[in-house]
Formats: sequence, structure tokens, C-alpha cells
Amino acid sequence: MDHYKTAIIGGGPGGYETAIRLNQLGISVIIFEKERLGGVCLNKGCIPTKALVKVADLFTEMKIAGEFGLENYDFPVNYEKIYNRKNLVVEKLVSGIEFLFNKRNMPLVKTKITKIEKKDGKYLIFDSNELLCSVDYVILATGSEPKELPFLPFDADKFLSSDHILNMNSLPKSLTIIGGGVIGCEFACIYAQLGVEVNIVEYLPEIVPTEDEEISKRLSMALKKQGIKIFTKTQVLSGKKEDNFVELSLSNGKTLISEKVLVSVGRKPVFDIETVGFSIKNNHDYIEINNFCQTNEKNIFAIGDVNGKLMLAHVASKQGLLVAEYIENEIKDRKKDIKDLALKPLNYDCIPACIFTNPEVASCGLTEKKAKERNIEIKIGKFPFAANGKALGVGATYGFVKTIVNAETDEILGMHIIGYLATELIAQASILINTKAKIDDVSNIIFAHPTISECVMESIEDTHKMAIHLV
Repeated sequence: MDHYKTAIIGGGPGGYETAIRLNQLGISVIIFEKERLGGVCLNKGCIPTKALVKVADLFTEMKIAGEFGLENYDFPVNYEKIYNRKNLVVEKLVSGIEFLFNKRNMPLVKTKITKIEKKDGKYLIFDSNELLCSVDYVILATGSEPKELPFLPFDADKFLSSDHILNMNSLPKSLTIIGGGVIGCEFACIYAQLGVEVNIVEYLPEIVPTEDEEISKRLSMALKKQGIKIFTKTQVLSGKKEDNFVELSLSNGKTLISEKVLVSVGRKPVFDIETVGFSIKNNHDYIEINNFCQTNEKNIFAIGDVNGKLMLAHVASKQGLLVAEYIENEIKDRKKDIKDLALKPLNYDCIPACIFTNPEVASCGLTEKKAKERNIEIKIGKFPFAANGKALGVGATYGFVKTIVNAETDEILGMHIIGYLATELIAQASILINTKAKIDDVSNIIFAHPTISECVMESIEDTHKMAIHLV
């Protein structure tokens, strides 16, 4: 039986990046993945949806080309080609990661782990057929899966999960999305831009309810302008399938009829591994962890969606890198104090989040509501894209940057953006917030002209009412 220092169960962004980092650190590692490397993010989440977002945005730009002085042609949508291109993008990226593993001679076992047994201070890893290896450390990176509604179970035909909808190779005429969160709104924009009649049904008062309230309202306005019908404060009571459509009954008394229904009401952790000789604490089915992603079992860690901290791929990756450094410290230098590690425990208040809708939405740090809930006196600065030269030139004037600062210290606490390139601009906010930058620090930074990033600068200046291009 082979022995390794570390086993990683799950090959998503958290799992595979942690494996590579452990390999770089000279720590033996074996990774188990029942499907292909990349997990949900690369295979049926972040990457394929972004491939579709590009097509949808490009199609929208082509339809308004006449406004830029270009002849406005009518371009038909060949969704089968769009679908095939999406698959090629995924294949190229996943095969590239597999190439990295092959070049590093890293053991990758394609199997589902069913049991972990603790014996003589080691952990024995089993699949359904046999004992595979023993290890000193285990990193659980088993991810999450779409939640389904008990009265509307997924059938991969009419009632779809986010996995199922990415497997459609043709466009439906109409689509109702249950859930107005990040995933629901992204798919709503993709399909509406490609000509599908789209409805969103959201139980809460606003779509994307985790975002700043002002941003949520502006996104709702933008989606409605695209023809998307949005029903907030509304619950789906029941649904029935007919031959060619689905009929949903809503709590507001309305009935919606559509060809397909996407159920997008969140995700749930996946952890169905039997543990023998130890137990792992759960909190609402999520695995409990400390600041270094340790479970109550000292040498077992949980990273990514399965711990429920923040279901974002970049969070899983950063947690994994933190765990890799922690393990290296344990193995190679037991004298080093944990506080001296290069990587520090994550501050979950300061993690950027991106929504690839049209327009894009991105945020980092505290919302206005959260700051007030913590009794922090704040100042707010805002700058509209419509007052930015680059935005005017490219015809992307919808949206604004909103900055939240501590009124007493001038420290930047949060930034929220809706508009063109918001998901790229948010990296600047992440740097400023994570380094605890203050307004004076930004005053010494030169932002290139003409760029959209000047909206970030002027929104910060506006917290002191000093934005040059704003009355």
C-alpha cells in the first residue's frame, strides 16, 4: 500500500491548485477526482457560462452596430455552434490542467472516495472496491451541487439545474428562472440577449440580495429594459408539465407558462464519505472549520464550497493555498509560529465577488447596510460611468462606482460597481480594501487616462466631494 503525506479529495479549483502548491513545496500528494479536474467551476460553472456570456454580449453589440456608424445586419443565432465552442473552451482549459499534472508526475486517481478510516495515527482512503492508500493529512474539497425544490425535482428536460441548462444544444423559446441570485441572473441575461423570453421569480424583495441594495435595484432596472420579467416577493407554489411547456403557479396569483424552467435556488455541500475512527462536525450540512480550514479532526481540512464560508472558486483556491502552507509548516518547521505564516487567515469581508450579467456587477468589502448594522459611521462616494470619457467612447454609460469609507478614519471599507468591466475593476477595490488603504493613499496613485478605472478614482474622491468631473 502506497503512503503519501497528503490526500486531496476533489479536483476543483481548490483541490487541484492545492495539489500543485504541495508539489511545489516538495510534499507528496495524491488527488482523487471522480470526474475531470476543474470541478464544477471549469466543467459546468464559471468557465462555460463565461463562454456563453461572451457570445451573448457580442450578439447584443452587433445588434446596435448601426449606432456606431456600421451597417446594422440581422445575424441569425446558430446555438449549436455556440454550444460546441463553449465545450471547446472547457476542453482546452481542463486538458491544460491535466497536462500540468502529467508534467509534474502527480498521481491523479479517477474514482469516488467512499470511506476514510483512521488507524494508528494514519488515514486510510477507500473507494467502493478497495483500500487505495494511507496518508498523514486529508484535504476535503468535495464541493457543492444545485439544490432542488422538493415539489419540482430536476428531470433534465423541463425542470433544469444549472448543470442541465449548460447541456442544452438548442435555445428554448421561453425560460422561467426560479431564483434571482447570481446564477439565475447570469443565465437570464445570456438567454434574453439571445432572444429567449425570460422570467425571473425571486422570493426575496430584490434580485441578487447579497449585493448592495442600490446595486440590486439598478441591475433590476437594466434587466427589465432587456425585456426580462422579474417577479420579486413571489413564491412558486406548484408546477406541472404539459407536452411542450411547464405551467407554474405563483403566490401572487399569476400563472407562468414557459418551455423550460431553471431552478436556481442555491447550492448545497457534497460530503457523503463514511468516516471510521473519527467524526467531523457539521453545521447545517457544512463542515465546520477554524481560521486555517482545519476541522475538529486536526489533520483533516475542508476547503471550498463544502465548508460554506463563501461559495466562490477563488475562495476555495485561496483556502487551499493557506492549508498547503500550514501543512508545510507542520512538516518542515515546527518551530515557526502560526502567526508568522506568509499567508494569513482569510478576511471574508474583503473578498471580491463578480456577477457576469449585462451590465456586470462586482463588489468587495462592506455594503452600506452592513456598515450601518455594525454601527460604523460612513461616508459614500459615487461616480457614474456616463461622466467618464472612455465609457462614452465605447457606448457603455450605464452604471456607477460606489465607495464606502469610514467617516472617522477615511479607511476604504467597501466598493460596489455596476457597469462595463465591473468584474475587472473590482481587483483595484480588493487591493485597496485588503491593504486598509485610506483616501490620502489613493490621492498619490495616478490612474491612466482615458480608462474606465478613473471611475474608481473619482468615486473615492467623491467621498470628500472632490471629484473633478462631478457636480
